[in-house]
Amino acid sequence: MGFGGIRTARVLAGKGLDVILADRNNYHLFQPLLYQVATAGLEQESIAHSVRAMARNWSGTRFQLTEVNGVDFVSREVLTDTGCIPYDYLVIGAGSVTNFFGLESVERNSFDLKELADAETLRNHILTAFERAVLEPDPARKRALMTFVIVGGGPTGVEFAGALIELVHFVLAKDYPELSTHAARVVLVEATDKLLASMPAKQRTYTLKKLRSMSVEVLLNARVVDAGPERVTLHDGAIIPAHTLFWSAGVKAAPIAAVIDVPHRAGGRIPVESDLTIPGHPEVFVIGDMAYLEQEGSALPMTAPVAMQMGIYVGKAILAKERNSSTPPFRYCDKGSMATIGKNAAVASAFGMDFRGYMAWLVWLLLHLYYLIGFRNRIVVMLNWVWYYWFHERQVRLITRRDGK
Repeated sequence: MGFGGIRTARVLAGKGLDVILADRNNYHLFQPLLYQVATAGLEQESIAHSVRAMARNWSGTRFQLTEVNGVDFVSREVLTDTGCIPYDYLVIGAGSVTNFFGLESVERNSFDLKELADAETLRNHILTAFERAVLEPDPARKRALMTFVIVGGGPTGVEFAGALIELVHFVLAKDYPELSTHAARVVLVEATDKLLASMPAKQRTYTLKKLRSMSVEVLLNARVVDAGPERVTLHDGAIIPAHTLFWSAGVKAAPIAAVIDVPHRAGGRIPVESDLTIPGHPEVFVIGDMAYLEQEGSALPMTAPVAMQMGIYVGKAILAKERNSSTPPFRYCDKGSMATIGKNAAVASAFGMDFRGYMAWLVWLLLHLYYLIGFRNRIVVMLNWVWYYWFHERQVRLITRRDGK
């Protein structure tokens, strides 16, 4: 259950309506912190919260664990693997999946972070790579096991690169004294000439300098075109011997969008009217990453803030329809963006101001704690961050499975 759906349900709860939340997962996942699970900073459970635990406090709301396979607009039914769910109003907000842009070898040999299990799998892989490096007699292969290529210079790629290099230098260097961890490489590959393209130039420059000062190798104007289990190939033919490839270079609408009988736009997104309904179906709303809506000449970004604002809007729009009243068109209010780079280092453009360094890092921490769902989750995450801040230790260095890539 994503950011948009949760916000819609909150608005509709207790208003005399029968609200059904349908999802294949029984939890809400705070995706912006998945990379911290992958880099051994947080437990999985601290960034997820039971949907049933939320719904039991929302009058008239119930949850159904099911896989949605399609929608019958004529019969007004949602088609699922456990039967059909009739509806008067339907809100579709299934989010997005990673877009590999047709690079099959990259998709086969890379990791991404969209699901909770992805983070645990990647953490297992990173830690296992170091365990294998301890026993590897070949120096070249040993270094490849400690080389991590990250594709995509957006917030996810930048945050993952910073967290990973800190994990290597401050934690794994102590855990593996037999390894020369200074030989480990974190390589961030970006296809354009800038990181964090949506941010002001000063923020981008600070990010690039900070990452490089932390020993992250940043390759701009570089594209990954092929990959194997032990190597990554760039567009100019250069090969990086690497055992780990992490892909954060783009997303596309969730697969459910493809089976819904409506036109689609770039990335499989569904074009919507100004009130977020599907053309010809005023009772069906599409929100979040699946929705394609242009504002001021460009499509709204596929981000959590957009989904949250859309979710709140749709909840109010449904209540207005029940009262036979109208709502103004949806307008996204861009409150800014931010990314953390490492301890005491972040960039933020928010509240009409630009922040860099410690102040931006503090703003980032507070806002992420605020948007986490569940009091226990906030406490657990805060304690983990405090512990790391003072002791440079990450407590979740667990290999829970040894199989994988």
